[in-house]
Amino acid sequence: MKTFTAFQDTNLKDFTDSVYPQGSFCFSALLKAKDIKVNGVRAGKNMPVKRGDEVIYYTTKKQEEKPSHTVVYEDENIYIADKFSGVSSEALSTELSSRGEFYAVHRLDRNTQGLIVFAKTKYAEDKLNKAFKERAVQKTYIALCKNSFKESGATLCAYLLKDESKGLVKVFASPQKGAEKILTEYSVEEQRGDIALVKIYLHTGKTHQIRAHFAFIGCPVLGDEKYGDEALNAKYSAKRQRLIAKYLQFNLEGSLAYLNGKTFESGFSFDKQ
Repeated sequence: MKTFTAFQDTNLKDFTDSVYPQGSFCFSALLKAKDIKVNGVRAGKNMPVKRGDEVIYYTTKKQEEKPSHTVVYEDENIYIADKFSGVSSEALSTELSSRGEFYAVHRLDRNTQGLIVFAKTKYAEDKLNKAFKERAVQKTYIALCKNSFKESGATLCAYLLKDESKGLVKVFASPQKGAEKILTEYSVEEQRGDIALVKIYLHTGKTHQIRAHFAFIGCPVLGDEKYGDEALNAKYSAKRQRLIAKYLQFNLEGSLAYLNGKTFESGFSFDKQ
């Protein structure tokens, strides 16, 4: 059994996704069995949740032991997790914070797998936040994309505009009012018929940058239900984006400089489709 208090007005599904990875994994089963209570009332469907509401999940020991991530690296300052697809960054942060001091310094989309960094001290949090802001952390991704690339590699430049009301972004070829410049470098590593394995390096790190930018050039990420190719997704039964935060490298100063020169690697990969 796990108990949480809602921190804002939302709905039960979104709240679960944001605080409790194990509850998110089995959300449908919990609803079917009415094993979730909101303010003491059993929930049989997704329902509104108000700020301050108490939500109790009657998960089994087996359900609670399902992992949300594996540990790639940990010391007294930093924790690098290999996050599973389907786990939100916020829920992982909540889970880790129940064990002690963990501070999120960046995030991944819920259905993106791979490496995500947490600080374990306030000093490390400040240094890592500064490093991410100043692009002193190199993040390399791999993805399966629609194989419509005109070049085997390039650095793409475009302009990204957020639509906060819809939770989406739009990409434009030329500057637009309110849009931010984005730079996305890629190389096609392997062609697999109508999909390609692509390595991606972000020179900027904006919301949904990889997914939206590759959709913009006609090579959407396989499984992307927001920006993707519906027919291609259906062909491969892909309901989550095939995108992995694969490698991390640091260029840090001060007492965290011991992390420099190391390459941290996600254990996730893409088998042949």
